[in-house]
Amino acid sequence: MGMISGLFNLLFGGGRNVIRETAEVFRENSEASGQRAFELQGETLRQFAQEFAFERRGGFDRFMDGLNRLPRPLMVIGVIGLFVMAMKDPVWFAQRMQGLALVPDPLWWLMGAIVSFYFGARHQAYGQDFQRSIAQTMARVPQVVANTESLQNLRETPPDAPSAPTEPAMPSQNPALVAWRDARN
Repeated sequence: MGMISGLFNLLFGGGRNVIRETAEVFRENSEASGQRAFELQGETLRQFAQEFAFERRGGFDRFMDGLNRLPRPLMVIGVIGLFVMAMKDPVWFAQRMQGLALVPDPLWWLMGAIVSFYFGARHQAYGQDFQRSIAQTMARVPQVVANTESLQNLRETPPDAPSAPTEPAMPSQNPALVAWRDARN
């Protein structure tokens, strides 16, 4: 009995578990992995909370956020305003267009590039979201087709039709099963 207790003391004594420690060399401890993942997620959420906390943001940050939201509405309002002014005061509109005619071509190219990149990045992001939703929809197509076929089969089968036999088509070679089936029928 002393030898077995000595072996257990060697393996599990002193607050250690040699078997567990050896196994962790080859396989990650699931409990410790879950704890690390939990802590990582908590730290990530704390970082996001600090980054997007409105009460801690300074006046400059709030000003820049507001400024970043202005270009699209201002461009739309400006273009609609030009249409309105062309109808209201054609002479005023013609004078402004004559001023725009003096803008050199490279400056128009630069303005076009800036606007294209600004709206192009948004268009690309929305396009990628659209493609992702199309891919998710296409992944569901086989299930939808199968469901539709099942529903169509239900429509074609009259409600009072007998159900298909559940027994196998091939007769069993087991005499006990044959006798049991005969007794059931």
